[in-house]
Amino acid sequence: MSQRVIAPKSRGFLFLDSHPGGCRRLVEEMWRAVPDPAPAGGEGPVALVIGSSAGYGLAATIAGLARVGIRGIGVCFEKAPGRRTGTAGWYRTAATARLAREHGRDMVFLNGDAFGDAVKEQVAGLLTERFGGKLDFLVYSVAAPRRTDPETGTVHSSVLRPIGSPHTTKTLVFDEHGAPEVKEITTAPAEGDDIEQTVAVMGGADWERWVTFLDGRSLLAEGFTTAALSYIGSPLTAAIYRQGTIGAAKSHLEATARTLDERLAKTLGGRAVTSVNAAAVTQSSTAIPGIALYAGLLRGVLGDAMVAPVGQLTQLWDRLTGARPLDPDDEGRVRLDTWELDPAVRKAVAERWSGATSGTVAELADLDWFGDEVRRLYGFSVPGIDYGAAVETDVPWPSAGA
Repeated sequence: MSQRVIAPKSRGFLFLDSHPGGCRRLVEEMWRAVPDPAPAGGEGPVALVIGSSAGYGLAATIAGLARVGIRGIGVCFEKAPGRRTGTAGWYRTAATARLAREHGRDMVFLNGDAFGDAVKEQVAGLLTERFGGKLDFLVYSVAAPRRTDPETGTVHSSVLRPIGSPHTTKTLVFDEHGAPEVKEITTAPAEGDDIEQTVAVMGGADWERWVTFLDGRSLLAEGFTTAALSYIGSPLTAAIYRQGTIGAAKSHLEATARTLDERLAKTLGGRAVTSVNAAAVTQSSTAIPGIALYAGLLRGVLGDAMVAPVGQLTQLWDRLTGARPLDPDDEGRVRLDTWELDPAVRKAVAERWSGATSGTVAELADLDWFGDEVRRLYGFSVPGIDYGAAVETDVPWPSAGA
């Protein structure tokens, strides 16, 4: 047993420890936010969620379990408790597994490198031995700084850079006293093989490898459908995101979707799409210059009209399962971001962006919401948690027992 009081200590938007109780309560909140849940128990469709412990992948897992009653496998890569607490994703996974058991959902979670073939073999074994040997859905949601190619052993590293020329943008930071500052930051352009490296990590190569691997084992069901989660976002952040190295990777992901869609349609009557989600505060997005300011301003414009990730992924599951039309655009993308890119919303956010300074940002952006969202990523700022009380940090990884 390892109980202690956990205080929120951070370096910028990165927290050094996570709070198990807060992470558990957050997962419970997300589950309760899913409307019209499926009845407990039952033989729901078999799904694989790759990147199941954080951000949109976590939302996909919880929405799938609660709304559709999926059973299957979640794959993620988290650090166990030790000298420090476990990662937030470790505790969120334990909480998700507990809720799945309570609702009669058979969901196994694997902790390992999703890029490697060893995890793919584990998944294939589980699908064969436990889930009837056929996979109905695969949701791919991986945001990683590097990837080791399992065939060559080459390590590829992704970078956040514009393409062609340096880019200067506003960004939101907080000083040592917590006061907000709007600063300008200039990012040097991609050089050398930065684009190729980023595409190798964040593009569609691993997604396609997963589908090909499972198809080669005859583990894909008739009508198999797969979706990779993506983001386009506002013109305000386009130079560093959609038009930068990450954007090149997203374009590759979308091209992969079109290739897979054609292939799956012929062989299984299946589908492959990218799901373009809307803005949210995630551990990945806070690392992108300008996104913190943009998210705070967007919330300032929309307030509670912003659709949380679990709400967006509930909509995606409705489309994947046929409860609503899939309705992809001409590029094979399911658009869940229309509320963010509504012209009136874009205009209002752009006006606030133009006027945002250190002196005005508190009036233009919802900074209290943004700060709470960042802390909630690590289990802090969650209502109902006594952060002055000691909490057990040595939470085990959920058992794969039937």
